[in-house]
Amino acid sequence: MNKNLLPSALLMLFMGSIVACSQSSNLNAGADTQPEMNLDEGGKQEGHHQYDLTEQVARMGAVGYSTGGVFSPDAGRIGFVTNASGVPNVWMADADGGNLRQVTHSNDQVGGVSWSPTSGTLAITIAPGGGLNSQIYLLPEEGGEMRMITAGGRVNNWLGDWSDDGRFLTYSSNADSENGMDCWLYDTQTGESRLIVRNQGIGVCTLSPDNTHVLAQRMVSRGDNDLYLVHVDSADEQLLTPHEGVAISHSALFIDNQTVVFATNIGREMLALSRVDIADGVALPSVVLVGREDAELAGIEKLDQNRLLLNWNVYGRSELAYFDLESEEMTAGPRLPAEIAGAPKASIDGAQVLLTASGPAMPRNVWRLDTLSGTFTQISKTPHEGVDLGALVRPELRTYTAHDGLKISGWLYMPHGQNSPGPMVLSFHGGPEAQARPWFNATYQALLSRGIAIFAPNVRGSSGFGKTFVNLDNGRLRFDAIKDIEATMKFVTNARLADPERVGIMGGSYGGYMVMAGITEYPGMFAGAANLFGIVNFETFFANTEPWMAAISSIEYGDPATEGDLLRDLSPIHRIDRIVTPTIVLHGANDTNVPLVEAEQVVEHLRKRDVAVRYVLFPDEGHGWRRTENRVTSDVEIVKWFETHLR
Repeated sequence: MNKNLLPSALLMLFMGSIVACSQSSNLNAGADTQPEMNLDEGGKQEGHHQYDLTEQVARMGAVGYSTGGVFSPDAGRIGFVTNASGVPNVWMADADGGNLRQVTHSNDQVGGVSWSPTSGTLAITIAPGGGLNSQIYLLPEEGGEMRMITAGGRVNNWLGDWSDDGRFLTYSSNADSENGMDCWLYDTQTGESRLIVRNQGIGVCTLSPDNTHVLAQRMVSRGDNDLYLVHVDSADEQLLTPHEGVAISHSALFIDNQTVVFATNIGREMLALSRVDIADGVALPSVVLVGREDAELAGIEKLDQNRLLLNWNVYGRSELAYFDLESEEMTAGPRLPAEIAGAPKASIDGAQVLLTASGPAMPRNVWRLDTLSGTFTQISKTPHEGVDLGALVRPELRTYTAHDGLKISGWLYMPHGQNSPGPMVLSFHGGPEAQARPWFNATYQALLSRGIAIFAPNVRGSSGFGKTFVNLDNGRLRFDAIKDIEATMKFVTNARLADPERVGIMGGSYGGYMVMAGITEYPGMFAGAANLFGIVNFETFFANTEPWMAAISSIEYGDPATEGDLLRDLSPIHRIDRIVTPTIVLHGANDTNVPLVEAEQVVEHLRKRDVAVRYVLFPDEGHGWRRTENRVTSDVEIVKWFETHLR
């Protein structure tokens, strides 16, 4: 895990990614209680039509991805994770992108990779069955036998980063207490791990250059966290981010043993760059160095003792900038090769930075930035056989007004050549504190290729628009977020962007919850629905999800110990008898974030009432799909469902 980012497992929950990688010949599908259509619009026989659809959509779903680039100590080689072989594994390339080769050959998904700064040792995570119980392994850069350093079993582990001297590796784990992702330190000399910081909920730690302290990021709730300076041996703590109300601080890193920088929205709306100086072991009050009124700081990477690379989120698109710590001046960075970039990782000398870049017409790939010339070189070559990337649809940002006058926005994707209202799918992101952004989404492009438009809204509770906006759906305010579904429908139909009789709804994780809320709160509004691993019953969610996930979700959704009535009112399962919308439900059997019981409740109730429902279960996936075969199956099933029900 890059120290600037939340763990990938948590990001999967927050984003509820419908870019979910899907495909599986081991698919378990329940019977569809509504027959498939027999003829397409042109009168062709169903077999020919479905063959064309499957072939076309499968090519899109098979588009791969590469992410998480890391440099070797001499910056001569680059490691990254790609699903080019069908399952995410570690691959390697020379610094110019040549000599691509596969390093690991795991049948289970590799989630991340980190390279020791002083040796040829790689640390990687592997997720058995795609679940959250990822285990951490060490292996030589040339490949070969891997050595597991975590305990295995059901324990959750998130890869951290190496110490500057290469002796220690940090990681987060619930091995000691299932209620918290504690910070652990692995010693390569002794081969032993020890717990260094206890956390309730989620914790991520970064070591100081002299290995005496760690920066511990502790999540109090999903909209509030704290940053502590913790002594490794004594466990003495200092709070670096005192604040009233809610605030987020992230991307914390040491410039040296006396200087810490991080992104925070303490005392302000938008996330900005802040600094804390440490004098005689005591942290001084933080100081804001630079911020923007039109953007939030999404990531920080240290280039050298005086220079930082900043990654700004500007209404969903990324912009790079350089910041000089001595002069405290910010200058514009180079133009990115795609709309969005993340996971910055600098070489030891700071002359180069690896970034994962993506856009609506560009799959995720690893790029190398030369910080002196400002030029980018593409390192990974994500496969996209049979797909003309230049012909893919790029969205435009549209704004509209909610029931209470709140301004909200979304990304509009229109099929090429479509000038009159036609079929459309409203796609709700997960999180809830994530953001719809213009990155590559194979499901979107597959639907667009079949003439179905997409509108991806950022309803209240989305990140990227300031502290107030992201907290507008907490607790009872979630009823207003549900009303945003209706406001979104009114916008796309009143603006004649969609035919009101042919609008569908889809979403993953929390987006799946919004799907279920939409079709229960507004029965008959939608012609079809796709619920990907979504919450339907907060009582069963809190009872069966990971305990650390439950701990950080009680303020966001409601406390099951004291707010049972609220959670019941917010749970679509208690209004499921109102559903008339044909619904496809897709879920991973190994999902422990949103457990399988959430999907089973929906399918059972809809089948009893003879509502058209299709159940697609992936036995080798967790929270979202990573295997190429499963991503293909998911896209084909979703597109077929909407083609059938939006006609």
